[in-house]
Amino acid sequence: MTKTLKVLLTSLCFSASVSATTQAEFDLYLDKLKAEALQKGYEQSLVDSAFATAKFKKKVIKADKTQPEIVETLETYLPKRVPDWKIKRARALYKENKELLDKIEAEFGVQGRFIIALWGLESSFGRVQGGYPVISSLVTLAFDGRREALYKRQLWAALDILRDGHVELGNFKGSWAGAMGQTQFMPTSFKSYAVDYNKDGRKDIWTTKEDAFASIANYLKSVGWNNNLTWGRQVKLPDGFSENYVLKRGTRNHSQWLEFFSNSERSLEAWQALGVRRTDGTDLPNVNITAALVMPDDMNGRMYLAYDNYKALMNWNRSYYFVTSVGYLSDRIGYPKI
Repeated sequence: MTKTLKVLLTSLCFSASVSATTQAEFDLYLDKLKAEALQKGYEQSLVDSAFATAKFKKKVIKADKTQPEIVETLETYLPKRVPDWKIKRARALYKENKELLDKIEAEFGVQGRFIIALWGLESSFGRVQGGYPVISSLVTLAFDGRREALYKRQLWAALDILRDGHVELGNFKGSWAGAMGQTQFMPTSFKSYAVDYNKDGRKDIWTTKEDAFASIANYLKSVGWNNNLTWGRQVKLPDGFSENYVLKRGTRNHSQWLEFFSNSERSLEAWQALGVRRTDGTDLPNVNITAALVMPDDMNGRMYLAYDNYKALMNWNRSYYFVTSVGYLSDRIGYPKI
C-alpha cells in the first residue's frame, strides 16, 4: 500500500468517525427536544411526525458559519439586487395584481408598490423560497449551540404552524436559516404577522399569493407604517457638510438605531436650511414632515433623507442596503420614468 493511499484511508476513517460521533450526539439532542416538546404540551403524534423528518444538515451549519464576506458598496449592490429584468417584472406584476393590491392597501394602509418590492426581493416574486426542510434546519441550528435559545424559539413556533394546519409537513420548507415562503418569514414572524386573507382556514405564505401579500402588509402596518408617506429620497449635500448631522453608524440593536435616528431627525425645512437638496439640485418638498439623514456607505456615497416608513422597513431587515433596495424598487414601480 502506498503512503498516499494510507494517508487517504486514514483521513476517510477519521472523517467517518467524526460524522458518526456528530450524528450520535445529534440523535441524543433530538431525543431531548422531543421530550421538551411533549412537556410543552404538543401531542405525541405531532412530535413523532415532525421530528421523524429531522436530519442533521451539514450544509446548514456550513452556511451559517461561512456566510461570504463580500466587500460591497451600494453602487455595486443595487444593480445586482434590482436588475432591469426585476424592475420590468415588478411593474408587470403590480399591474396584474392591482385590484388585489388596492383592496389590501385599503384594509391595511400599505401601498401596493412596497408589497410587490418586498415580494420581489425576498423570494423573487414567490419563485425562490428555499428547499430546506424547516424542522431539520431549525433543529440543526439549535444543536450547533451558538444561538440555541433563538432557534429553539423558532422550532416551537414551527411546531405551532404544523399543529394549526397552515402547511403540510412535506411542504414545510424554507431557507437554510428557516425563513419561509414567499415572504421569507421566520416561524415567530409567521405567528405574529401571517394572515389568512382568502379565508380558507390556512395562513398559506407558500402557495397563496393573497395570504402572502396581506401578510407583508400586516407586518408593515404592525410596525408603524404610515400610508401617507413614502420611504425617503436620495439627496445631495453641500460642500463641507458636517457628518455630525448624519445618523450615527455602528448600532448594537434596533432600539439603539431608533435612538440614533431620532438624534438625526429634523424637519425638511431644517434640512433645506442646512443646504440639503434633491439630487437635481432643486429645493426639498415644502411639506411638514421630518426625516433623518442616512448614509449606507460613507460621506462620499449616496445619501438619503429617511422618513418614518424607513424605520418600518429597518424593522423588517436592519440593513441599509436592503431597505434602500426596497425603496428603490418601489419607486421604479410607482414612477416608471425614473
